[in-house]
Amino acid sequence: MARILISMKDAFLKSIDEIAQTEQRTRSELIREALRAYIKKAKVKTPEDAQKNASLLENLLN
Repeated sequence: MARILISMKDAFLKSIDEIAQTEQRTRSELIREALRAYIKKAKVKTPEDAQKNASLLENLLN
């Protein structure tokens, strides 16, 4: 399995960790599930949709 490094604000990471702890799973499991859901919804049909999806993902990471 590959590993990646991402940057995010401390408050956002704290929110992720709180949810992961509440759901009794790891931070990695929670982030993988969130990205799976994003990919499933991100059926890009137009350049406008691609930009909208990129903006949504950026907002999730900030």
